[in-house]
Amino acid sequence: MPVIVIANPKGGVGKSTLATNVAGSLAHRGHAVMLGDVDRQQSARQWLALRPATLPAIQGWDVAHDAVVRPPKGTTHVVLDTPAGLHGKRLEAVLKIADRVLIPLQPSLFDIQATHAFVQQLQTHRRAPEITMGLVAMRVRDHTRAFEQLQHYLTTVPLPVVAALRDTQNYVQLAARGLTLWDVAPSRVERDLTQWQPLQAWLN
Repeated sequence: MPVIVIANPKGGVGKSTLATNVAGSLAHRGHAVMLGDVDRQQSARQWLALRPATLPAIQGWDVAHDAVVRPPKGTTHVVLDTPAGLHGKRLEAVLKIADRVLIPLQPSLFDIQATHAFVQQLQTHRRAPEITMGLVAMRVRDHTRAFEQLQHYLTTVPLPVVAALRDTQNYVQLAARGLTLWDVAPSRVERDLTQWQPLQAWLN
């Protein structure tokens, strides 16, 4: 059962946007997907509560009577959204079970600095050789100085850039209804689906 972790200690980089759409992509392909947060935060649960029952199912954590959380029975893929400030024991717990780590970042100096330190930390972790890691550029605006700076930085990072996702209100509007790119007419989000193709290949 692959465990895909979306992580960056910097807040506001698009972790939840990436996590929900990764889960939606996998569910659209027929996988039994669980989406959760590592510290039982309610962001994923709130999004799942908005999701129409007619769409491909995405489950949340099962919480047992002893308060232990676990994936629902039959789950084939786990997607974990993580909080800002992820470090210490929480980070250790996540890396202990992670098969893949996706690191979202935006084209800003603060994101680049935070991500640089986080990537260094991940690469020196004892489980680093066992985990597949990749970067995702979020809220990208082509032909801007900020994006040029981000592109330059990404050439210095020893991790693959899995995808660059544009700055669009599609993600905001879909999230407000518990939806993902795969839950609406493809013609409405055609450009975004194209940008996700290399990310979907990476997930495979």
